[in-house]
Amino acid sequence: MPDCRLYLITPPALPDVAAFASTLAQALDAGDVAALQVRLKDVSDDAILRATEAILPVAQARGVAVLMNDRMDLAKRAGCDGVHLGQDDGDPVAARGLLGKDATIGVTCHASRHLAMEAGENGADYVAFGAFFPTDTKATVHKAEPEILEWWSEMFEIPCVAIGGITAANCAPLVRAGADFLAVIGAVWNHPAGAAAGLRAMNAAIAAA
Repeated sequence: MPDCRLYLITPPALPDVAAFASTLAQALDAGDVAALQVRLKDVSDDAILRATEAILPVAQARGVAVLMNDRMDLAKRAGCDGVHLGQDDGDPVAARGLLGKDATIGVTCHASRHLAMEAGENGADYVAFGAFFPTDTKATVHKAEPEILEWWSEMFEIPCVAIGGITAANCAPLVRAGADFLAVIGAVWNHPAGAAAGLRAMNAAIAAA
């Protein structure tokens, strides 16, 4: 496996879950993906659970871990492989208690060394830094630099995820700095030639870095 792998995040809205499941299957068949985060905004819990129900078998059949964004309770209900916690979404200790020792638990650490070390001490399986580049997905409050990836990968064994506006064209410095995973949304789902082409382009860029 490559040293750096893709961490895919769903589009923020899925108007047609069945169509997305089909697109997802094509994308995952196009190349290496380590994990998929279900990240749906401004929809009901039921809608999130329905979408996850469609996504889980597609991803898991291909060896891709499925993580729920923010909500450890929904991760538990949906049978996800783990949860990704923002700074206001509970702590890894509570998530571990709810989801069990085998769950994957990640924590958003923005551009903070302190938050990352704290997450590691509390049992996080990975820490996420960002945003590294401007992104349309959400307002960029925290700006991270590649140096934080270098520092983390030299100091700690826990993997790190880079997130925020990452594309095939700009990802090389993050790969070289030591990111274990690159979290992407638009680079895959909004690719002009389709999601599978976007995924291939990202994997090629990682390999070339």
